[in-house]
Amino acid sequence: MSHLQARTVGFKRGERNVFFHILTACNLSCSHCYINPKEHGTGKLSREKLEEWLTLFRCENKDTNIIFLGGEPTMHPDLDHAIRYAKKLGYSSVTVDSNGFLFHDFLDKVKPADLDFLSFSLDGPSPEVNDSIRGAGVFKTCTTNLQAAVAKGFNVSLIYTVSRHNIAYLHKMVPLLAGWGVKRFFIQVIGIRGKTAINGADKWQLTPEEWLEKIPQVAAEAAAHGIRTIFPKVFLEPEEKFECAGRVAENYFIFPNGRVYQCPLCEDYPVHGYRIEENKLIANSGFTETKLFGLDIPEGCVINKLLQPENLSYGPQGKPLYKISCCLLKQEMKPR
Repeated sequence: MSHLQARTVGFKRGERNVFFHILTACNLSCSHCYINPKEHGTGKLSREKLEEWLTLFRCENKDTNIIFLGGEPTMHPDLDHAIRYAKKLGYSSVTVDSNGFLFHDFLDKVKPADLDFLSFSLDGPSPEVNDSIRGAGVFKTCTTNLQAAVAKGFNVSLIYTVSRHNIAYLHKMVPLLAGWGVKRFFIQVIGIRGKTAINGADKWQLTPEEWLEKIPQVAAEAAAHGIRTIFPKVFLEPEEKFECAGRVAENYFIFPNGRVYQCPLCEDYPVHGYRIEENKLIANSGFTETKLFGLDIPEGCVINKLLQPENLSYGPQGKPLYKISCCLLKQEMKPR
């Protein structure tokens, strides 16, 4: 496995990704949920609004990827319609991120050709680990539906959100994923948003040393099993150049109350750069997240410095020991 090296996936100039939260309701109460009803609302978009907003964010001369999210997106009765409508509009790729419960007979209403990826969230290789985070019975339901999706021919990916509660078990996911037929593995860093912001970062986040010791190794193991593995860069060496996705790419995080963010770190605060009004995307005035994208500081991401200063460490001369990368900067390992 030593020949497998992580490759940093640089931001593509003009790349467009639309993260579309079509509702905020969920059947689970995960202890690390990032949805904040005060800031994101509690509504569900109508079929008409789904069509309007999908059309609004389509770009005829740029490739645009769309990811349907919630809450739990399969709880929306019109998700299957939204998926096909996105394909009809010409989105480059269509993905659904689900907790695995797949409501409204999802696997019967949607065909594998309709989706580029169906992504399942699982945070442990066993009920004991996963269900302590996501709720009783979740592991069984999620893994049963995941395997049913693979059997039906869907391209299945899996998201594992790493925290202090489950890092010790991450390596045990690799043989399971290989056996299930998962094609893509996302190892995600815990975000200090929503419930984790309330519960305390120190209870969730890993140190840089823990992250760098464990994550690349497991990613290499997964790639050696034929699974494309993607994980956040997170930490930059002091000499590495910091680049913010907000400067060069287009990432839109849409919520059903009409807020549109470009940086997910800001989603707990009313600093969204855009809003949707009368089916138009309108730039907000005053202090917004967009005012921060162009700032350069020795610590790397200025938003991380403002919101999560406990992530940073300094040497005797007051210089950062490392930089925090843009949270949207990824690394990947591919099978050879």
